[in-house]
Amino acid sequence: MTSEVKRNYLEINSLQDLKEGKKPSNDYSLNLIDPINFQLNKFFYKTIGKNHNWMDRLSWSEENWINYVSSQNVRTYVFKLKEDLVGFFELIFHFEKNETEIAYFGILEEYQNKKLGSYLLSEAIKLSFQNHTKRVWVHTCSLDHKNALKNYISRGMKIYKTETLNI
Repeated sequence: MTSEVKRNYLEINSLQDLKEGKKPSNDYSLNLIDPINFQLNKFFYKTIGKNHNWMDRLSWSEENWINYVSSQNVRTYVFKLKEDLVGFFELIFHFEKNETEIAYFGILEEYQNKKLGSYLLSEAIKLSFQNHTKRVWVHTCSLDHKNALKNYISRGMKIYKTETLNI
C-alpha cells in the first residue's frame, strides 16, 4: 500500500526572528545529555516515532547508535518535568556551512497538547544558533504531530521547500 506524504523544509536565519514560546513552569528543565547515552536517544526515537512512522533508525545496531551520538556534531537535549522525561531534540551542527539541523524533535504522547512544544522548539532554535550558526533548518511531514508545522511557523521559521513522497 502506498501513501502520499507531504514534507516541508523550514528555516530560520536569525535569532532575532525567533518568536519564543513561554516556559511552562520552573518544574521543567532542559539539559544536554552529558555524558552521551545512546539508550535515551533510542528510547525517544522509538517511543515518539512509533506514532509518526519514524523508521530509518529502527534497524540500527547499538554500534550505529553509539557512533551517531558520539559524533562531535551531534547534541541531544532532554526535556523533563521534575525527574520525568517529557521530550527531546537532537541538533546536528554542520560547522562547515555555519548551519544547524534540528534532526529529531518530539514530546512523549502523555505530554502532548499542553503547549510544551512551543517552549521546547524555542530552546532548540536558541541552542542551534551557537557556534556562529547563520541558518537553522528542520523538515517535518504530514505524518508528524498535527501541530508540528504550525509550531515551526509560529516560532518564526519559514518554508523554503516542499515535496511529496510516496511511501
